[in-house]
Amino acid sequence: MARYTCSFVLSVSIDNLQPTLVDLLQSTGLNVQYYNADYIMAREFPGTVPFSKLVTVEILIDKTTATETETRMNLVIKNEELPLQLENHCRQVFEFIKQEIESSRHWNLIESIAG
Repeated sequence: MARYTCSFVLSVSIDNLQPTLVDLLQSTGLNVQYYNADYIMAREFPGTVPFSKLVTVEILIDKTTATETETRMNLVIKNEELPLQLENHCRQVFEFIKQEIESSRHWNLIESIAG
């Protein structure tokens, strides 16, 4: 199973973060299947890649440390594909979503730590 993670600290109110992330994921062609105040789950639409390569995106928003101007969140992107090559489908989607979050005009990126 391929799995890629990244932690972000963003200069944005927690109230504005969740709806903006839902819009961002939808604009990148993902199907947002579930969300609440501190969790978002989205998946790729079937048909473009084999079923085992379909990517699941999870975003966990840390409400316990959030302030009016700063929010932490964790991004987890995974699929059933074995990461036998460095440039696999899951990693490509991870890099794309990570870049979209880092360059979004809706907040200022304070910190990004890929794991």
